[in-house]
Order: sequence, then structure tokens, then C-alpha cells
Amino acid sequence: MTASPSKLEQLRDLSVVVADTGDAEAIARLKPVDCTTNPTLVRKALDLPIYADLVERELERAKDLDGDVDSIARQVVDRLTVGVGRKLAGLVPGRVSTEVDADLSFDTEATIAKARQFIEMYQDAGVSRERVLIKIAATWEGIRAAKELQREDIDCNLTLIFNRTQAIACAEAGVFLISPFVGRILDWHVARGETPATIDEDPGVRFVRDVYTEFKRRGSPTVVMGASFRSTAQIEALAGCDRLTISPDLLEKLAAEHGELPRKLAPGKNDDGAFAPPVDAERYARDLADDPMATEKLRDGIAAFAKDLDALRATIAQRLQAR
Repeated sequence: MTASPSKLEQLRDLSVVVADTGDAEAIARLKPVDCTTNPTLVRKALDLPIYADLVERELERAKDLDGDVDSIARQVVDRLTVGVGRKLAGLVPGRVSTEVDADLSFDTEATIAKARQFIEMYQDAGVSRERVLIKIAATWEGIRAAKELQREDIDCNLTLIFNRTQAIACAEAGVFLISPFVGRILDWHVARGETPATIDEDPGVRFVRDVYTEFKRRGSPTVVMGASFRSTAQIEALAGCDRLTISPDLLEKLAAEHGELPRKLAPGKNDDGAFAPPVDAERYARDLADDPMATEKLRDGIAAFAKDLDALRATIAQRLQAR
């Protein structure tokens, strides 16, 4: 008797599955379409045997770089980021999301420059721009940067999406993909004693469903990728979303579970009805200010990303000084 397909196998038929990890072994085992890298994952990679040669090579090459220790550490971090991304690109058929420095989140021009630098470094490493997504925090400045980068055929992943206006502004800017954060939205509400009674009342799930429906109503090509999951129940509640980026532990749980996994999201007909005027800086600022959850989570998310980047740079600086 043939075993029934796992929920992960069924999910692959409904949504593009992305691995939220830089663990090459997990990616090779779980076979996602896309994957991601960021300072936290690169820092973990420093101690993984699969990246040992890359780390040693970049630390050795640092001897030929100019500047003080901190400046050289920044350059090495960029090289390691692309090196890890290149390794991951060899393991997946799709894209590798690569995060622009979080401390540039409120600087449009600096974000554009960093994104261009990463794309050039990838291309020099033999990875075409079509295999890379540049990940940018969805501040107003980040969205403006992404709009320009998209004009240059540099596809962007706008992250830390917590608010409908944020999402719509990204779609209007023509970004390739957005990442609404399901789990962090739930966390905020649970911390205030607002625990949902059912998965359909989960505020993170409801938010992604709303954004997905709105984008399909508009006929927007911007991809909706649910992110930051706390449970397989949240993932199952969004089956059919364009993409879902999932941690290895939750992917493993889905691979071990069987039973029917019904589609929860499906594109409807485009609606040619009236839309609100395009989002401008004033509306973006006003709507975020009126949404304490989104304001807090966007701020804290950027701060956490920046802290992780600082920690990675500090680790590299220590290794450079120890050589």
C-alpha cells in the first residue's frame, strides 16, 4: 500500500516552499525552491565545516585589504555573505535572498548602492542577478530604494511587513516580493493577552490572507511570501499563498505529518473597481503611526537585524586580530 503524501509534499503543490535558513545540509535534505542568508545565518556558518574553506579563504584574503580592522571586517562580512549565498545558490533551483545592511534602512541612496554592490559581487562569483533577491526593510526609504532597484532589474524582497499600507506601498513600487511576518504579529497580540481562539482568528494569518486577497484583486504581480511562522498550523492556514518561507524544524514537522492539506488561499478575479490614491510618504507615516503593532515590530525588527550585523562584524574583527 502506497503511503499517503506528507503535508510538506502536498504544500509544495500549493505554494512555493522557501527555506528560512543558511544551513546547507538542511537545504540539501529538504529541497526548498528558494533560501535566504542574513548576518545571523552567516555568523552560524562560521563554525560549520561546509563553510570552513570559504571562511579561511576570506580571512586570508583580508591581509590584502586596506583600512583599519573595523573597515576590513566590514569588507570580509560582505564577501562571506556573498560566499554563503553562492554556496546556497548551488543547492536550490530558485533564488537566494540577501539582506542589505539593516543600519541603512532609513537611507535610500545608501541602500541602492549596497544592493548594486551585492549584485556585482554575485555576478563576479558566477551567480546571475536573476538568482538573487535583495532583502530590504520596508521603511518608506527602503521602499523608495526598491522602486529604483526594480527599474534596474534588481529584484527585491521587502521584509518586516506588518501593515496593510506598507504592503500596498510595496506593490505600487513594483517590488518583486514582500515578506509579511505572521509569527511576530501573533507574538505582539499574545503579549497583550489577546490569544486567538482558533487559527482563523490568528492576527498574523488574517493579515497575510488580507494582503494576498488585496494583491490578487489589484492584479499585482508582487509575490506574497508568508514568513516568521510559530507553528505548522499557521503554515497550513496559508496553504496556497504564493510562497512560504519556513524554518527547517517546521519543514521537518510537515514532512513527518500526513493527512489532507486543503488549499486555503487561491487567486480570485481581478477587480477593476476604484482604488485609493497611491500611497505617499505622508499616508505611509500616518498609517504606521496609527498602528502601534506595526510601528513597534518594524522598529524592533530593524534593531535586531542591525544588532546581528554588528555581532557578525565584531566576530570577524576578533578573528582578524587573532591571526
